[in-house]
Amino acid sequence: MLTFTKMNGAGNDFVLIDNRQGNHSLDRETIARICDRHRGVGADGLIAVEPAQNGADFRMRYYNSDGGEAEMCGNGARCFARYAGRLAGRKDAISFETIAGVISAEFVGANEVRLAMSEPTDLRLSLEVPVNGATHTAHFLNTGVPHAVLFVDDLEQAPVQKLGAAIRYHDVFAPRGTNVNFACRTAPDAVAIRTYERGVEGETLACGTGVVATALLFHKTTGAPSPVSVTVRGGETMKVAFETDGENFRNVTLTGPADFVFEGQIAV
Repeated sequence: MLTFTKMNGAGNDFVLIDNRQGNHSLDRETIARICDRHRGVGADGLIAVEPAQNGADFRMRYYNSDGGEAEMCGNGARCFARYAGRLAGRKDAISFETIAGVISAEFVGANEVRLAMSEPTDLRLSLEVPVNGATHTAHFLNTGVPHAVLFVDDLEQAPVQKLGAAIRYHDVFAPRGTNVNFACRTAPDAVAIRTYERGVEGETLACGTGVVATALLFHKTTGAPSPVSVTVRGGETMKVAFETDGENFRNVTLTGPADFVFEGQIAV
């Protein structure tokens, strides 16, 4: 039996397990079954706490709901921080290693976490992406994982599933593919977004690294000041703060909720 904790970060839900002793070796098929919403626990991804390898407090392993390992997940990282902090009895801050780099997390209030993100890379503005005879303008930034952002006038009518899937696999973003965010400006310093998430292969209620990418690209395209408020499909609003150094971003943080939902066991 596998003991797990279910958590939610702004509508993005995760199964978290304690693997500090290395007792659990889950293959891709098993992870996908655990994340299945009909036959398993149900989640956007599975996150394991493992011993650090390079001097941080912990190591975070993140797997999408298809069982494939991903570099990073912003909402998952906030949940990881609270979960690992509870395991270690920490109430102030922790650090943890990810494929995308070392992340530090500060606990804010009752249930919020502020993440110090790794520096974003591979900024590309105004990419022309042809899909089915129409050309779409997308901006791109890697915030630990790759994200394309399309700014639209009507977020409710945005073809998130169909166009998101087409852009996710588009040659412009080959070979790794990309997450796809549709964003609409709601105020001089605020946007709302919907996200098509690779690995999940559909729309999710939130994506933390997508929130960060959208906020930074919103600044690049409009000059919006820090912090930028980003409202996700699940209804929550997160804050992205940053500093600029020429064309680069520094000291990027993501602040948002991370909630415990329930604990349980599942046969694996």
